[in-house]
Amino acid sequence: MAASPSLQRTPLFDAARDAGGRMVPFAGWEMAVQFSGLIDEHQAVRSKCGLFDISHMGVLRLRGANVKDTMQGLVPSDLFRIGPGEACYSVLLNAEGGIRDDLIIYDRGWLESEQVHELVLVINAACAESDTAWMRSQLEPAGIELIDLKGSGTLLALQGPEAAQHLEELAGCSLAGLPRFGHRELTLPEIGEAFVGRTGYTGEDGFELLLSAEAGQRFWRTCLERGVKPCGLGARDTLRLEAGMHLYGSDMDASTSPLEASLGWLVHLEMPKDFIGREVLEQQTATGLKRRLVGLKLQGRAIPRHGYPVLQDGQVVGTITSGTWSPSLQAGIALASVATGAAKLGTGLAVEIRGKAEAAEVVKRPFYRR
Repeated sequence: MAASPSLQRTPLFDAARDAGGRMVPFAGWEMAVQFSGLIDEHQAVRSKCGLFDISHMGVLRLRGANVKDTMQGLVPSDLFRIGPGEACYSVLLNAEGGIRDDLIIYDRGWLESEQVHELVLVINAACAESDTAWMRSQLEPAGIELIDLKGSGTLLALQGPEAAQHLEELAGCSLAGLPRFGHRELTLPEIGEAFVGRTGYTGEDGFELLLSAEAGQRFWRTCLERGVKPCGLGARDTLRLEAGMHLYGSDMDASTSPLEASLGWLVHLEMPKDFIGREVLEQQTATGLKRRLVGLKLQGRAIPRHGYPVLQDGQVVGTITSGTWSPSLQAGIALASVATGAAKLGTGLAVEIRGKAEAAEVVKRPFYRR
């Protein structure tokens, strides 16, 4: 199969295709959308363990004596709430308070040998180039070094209730002391060195591992030999939506503030530090919001999709931002941006699907919780 000249391939492209992956274009990359089937892969992650190639995502390393202080000016979350070995989820904002991208920030702590503090960032594939250029323009004048940490390497997500057992057996050590959003370096005998975070995008326990290309290929092969199910982008989307997790470009974008995206828990206005977009968020907090992101659960067999109108008493009050059939709940579920007056839990709404108003209710997220 000849690669499109405009599409990139991860170091696991051939291995994914050999495992039965159906390859599709995604965010400038040629990625597997499914292997054995979306439902089969989804259920494997919910009940046992699945492995995802997420090497299309960007991984950056920031270094500098005051890197945390400087990075604080780009995000609304208090980075001093985390310490070495810990991580947090946050968003990059523009001057209008809109979300440039969402990301995970890992605090690697102070490196005595080099007399610098180090952060590692994981950013979305579609935004990687623009994020990197923008952060470079913001950080380098303050003396912060920014480099592409992943390079030609791999990023893998091992997810599911059996993920810890598999990784502990491969590493030969217990990971019981590694909390959610904790991270550490691991030596995996006969595989290689890995930077491991207890993070994921599925609502299950799991790990994301940064490895060299060769080590990533060995890890993939070893996991599949152990019976771990290879999983594609399709299952990743249904899993994250059941877990109530946002997708950048659908549930939030540069015109949506974290408050409007129901990510207010990321905004720490009580900290004295200024950050890009702060004034807008302060104003929204003071005057209130016109719209909010909510979770919807539909009745019957109706399946909501991105862009479908949301109705209240026959009038359009919002739009579906992400929607799917939930294999775990056996119901249609969605995230929707709706008028604030329609956002209260328990509110009865409807989703217009092929000209018919399908009953829905505003429900608490996540839709699924183990």
